[in-house]
Amino acid sequence: MKPAEVLIIGGGPAGLCAAISAAELGCKVLLVDRNKKLGGQLVKQTHMFFGSEKQYASIRGIDIADLLLDKIENNKNVEILSDTTILGIYEDGVVTADQSGKYFKIKPDAIVVATGASEKTLAFPYNDLPGVYGAGAVQTLMNEYGVKPGNRVIMLGAGNIGLIVSYQLMQAGVEVAAVVDASPKIGGYLVHASKIRRMGVPIFTGHTVKEAYGSKALEGVTVWQLDDKWNAIEGSEKHFDVDVMCIAVGLTPLSELLWQAGCEMKYVNELGGFVPVRNEDLETSVKGIFVAGDVSGVEEASSAMVEGYLAGLSAANYLGYTLYNINERKQDLHQQLDALRSGPVGEKIRKGISELVYKSEAAVSEEV
Repeated sequence: MKPAEVLIIGGGPAGLCAAISAAELGCKVLLVDRNKKLGGQLVKQTHMFFGSEKQYASIRGIDIADLLLDKIENNKNVEILSDTTILGIYEDGVVTADQSGKYFKIKPDAIVVATGASEKTLAFPYNDLPGVYGAGAVQTLMNEYGVKPGNRVIMLGAGNIGLIVSYQLMQAGVEVAAVVDASPKIGGYLVHASKIRRMGVPIFTGHTVKEAYGSKALEGVTVWQLDDKWNAIEGSEKHFDVDVMCIAVGLTPLSELLWQAGCEMKYVNELGGFVPVRNEDLETSVKGIFVAGDVSGVEEASSAMVEGYLAGLSAANYLGYTLYNINERKQDLHQQLDALRSGPVGEKIRKGISELVYKSEAAVSEEV
């Protein structure tokens, strides 16, 4: 049985920041990730981040990953187990894991679940043809391994991921035939949409894929227009000769461990699916289990990092570690999250979170 004060499951932006935050308070942290390389989505993000200086604005995701990893590697309170998959969280607090075929158990005093999210897909004829990818897979091929996924691509999804990956594809020398989105409006930031439009890429909102076709691999895609009731309009078909279809239609929180641990879960469409109910410290309904990042609701990486700092701070504080200004630190992190979620783009995130957060016993005591 391997002991740990704070076990952090997931080494993406949220998990890395949670490890830094908890370790800086003096906690012994065990950081576990199923990949050989830590960083999660950051290691494939070559674009510069928005936000403020605190969220590494104007720094590329790949460089942010290096900055966070440097902080962790220089902190003796953090132990890293890479290439390790967490198998389960049980009623007695024991966590089981597998590292390269070796099974073992961990007994943590607190847990931060930062497992991220998986890509959603679409059902349409021949969606299993070689050449049909998720946006994350395309980013991994290009930005991690330097592999060009094809020559001509159609992007399904005009959210931030679809728009950013479209631009990255063009940077890699891949022609983007079109961006297609079923929604009547572009879901991502207009600055990203304007960038690819200026490069001659058409964006078709109110359209969806009808079918893909090809003999042994993808050779083309047919899309058609939707009416105001989301029904396909016969005769509106558009055909594109492409060898790559990139699907960027959203993410689903990877919440299986939270279900198994007995956390109260709620379906919130604005946050991507089933997410845990939690308090302002990001503690779930199960004492000592905290969440951060996309597993608690799909947002941008900047929000995941801030949530990671908050969850790590809260987990350490739960174990009795503290600072003279810990409440001010928490308040600052909440203010950063509020700023990142401000404006019309963050409206659905604010709505979703309002359905989930309950007041902790400490917060209630302060009010009384």
